Amino acid sequence: MSQETYDSEPEATRREAGEAESSRANRGWWDRNADEYQSDHGTFLGDDRFVWGPEGLDEAEAALLGPADALKDMDVLEIGAGAAQCSRWLAARGARPVALDLSHRQLQHALRIGGGVPLVEADAGRLPFRDGSFDLACSAYGAVPFVADPVQVFREVRRVLRPGGRWVFSVTHPIRWAFPDEPGPEGLSVSASYFDRVPYVEQDERGDAVYVEHHRTLGDRVRDVVAGGFRLVDLVEPEWPAWNDQEWGGWSPLRGNLIPGTAIFVCERDGRDGA
Repeated sequence: MSQETYDSEPEATRREAGEAESSRANRGWWDRNADEYQSDHGTFLGDDRFVWGPEGLDEAEAALLGPADALKDMDVLEIGAGAAQCSRWLAARGARPVALDLSHRQLQHALRIGGGVPLVEADAGRLPFRDGSFDLACSAYGAVPFVADPVQVFREVRRVLRPGGRWVFSVTHPIRWAFPDEPGPEGLSVSASYFDRVPYVEQDERGDAVYVEHHRTLGDRVRDVVAGGFRLVDLVEPEWPAWNDQEWGGWSPLRGNLIPGTAIFVCERDGRDGA
C-alpha cells in the first residue's frame, strides 16, 4: 500500500479500478515517486542485491531461482525491475538479464546506477518479446500487486518462457489487507475483511486514480498461477530476521514478528509449447 506523500494528499478509498485505469495511475505514481523511493530505500536495496521484500530475504541465501552457480548463461526477465538491482545481481552471476518496468523514471535510476543491463519500458500485461525468449522470470514486488488482471500477466510470462522455465514473484502477503497499513501497534488489529477484493485506490480531487493496488486472497493467487499455465512449486512466507530493525511503510519488526508481510510464489511453466 502506498506510503509516499503528495503536494495535495489524495483520498484513500476502496473502489473498482480496471486495467487501463490501474496502469495509467501506477505509471504516473512511480514516475512521480521514483526519486523519493530510491532515496528512502536505495541503501537497503543496494545497487546489485536481489532482495525479495522488506524482510530482507536475499536470493543469494534463498536460491528460489535455483542454485546461483546454475544461473550462468541463463536468459532472465525481471518484471517491475525499478532501478534493476536484482538484474545486476543476476548479471554478476553470469546470467543475461533484461530489466522491464512500466515507469520511465525508475528506469532512469537504473541508467544512473549503470551496470550495462538491457532496460525495457513496457507493461507487464503486454510483454514485447518473442515466445520462448527466457529461461527464468522474476519479480520482487513488481507489477503483480498493481494489475487488475494478474492472469493476463502470468500468461504473458508463460508465453515468453521456455518449457520448464521458472517464474518467481513476491507480493504483499494477502493477510495484510485485513490490517491497517501501519508499522506500530495500531497495525495489529483487524480492520477489514480479508475477503474484500475491492481495490485500494488513492484518487485526486477529481476522483481520478493516482495509485491502485489490487488485493487477492492466498487462494486467489494460487488459482491465478494455475490459470496462467504454471505449476506452484513453493510458497515462501519469510520470517522477520533479528538483524532487520528498519520500518518500511507498514512493515516493521513489531508486525513482522507476529504476522507475515510477504508471500513469494515459486512457479514453473509446464512442458507444453501450446498455451
